[in-house]
Amino acid sequence: MATWSLLSNHGRALLCLAQDPDLRLRDLAARLGITERRAFDLVHDLSEAGYVIKEKDGRRNTYRVQEHLPLPDGPNDRTLGDILAALI
Repeated sequence: MATWSLLSNHGRALLCLAQDPDLRLRDLAARLGITERRAFDLVHDLSEAGYVIKEKDGRRNTYRVQEHLPLPDGPNDRTLGDILAALI
């Protein structure tokens, strides 16, 4: 049987960051079963698209998911927060 996941890694990363805004990239990578470099790329992509705002907090980063934004590939009447609320 083939393995599959319900959400893409980008979606799974958003879900993790929404649940834990202080999550380190190392821990995000471990949760997703990917490399730390791939976790960095995912967060960078999400940041470039405006879905995540990265804020420096000393030597650590804090991530704010922009829940008010519309879904990138869904109906315009749904926001990212609507989906996250259903999944969390």
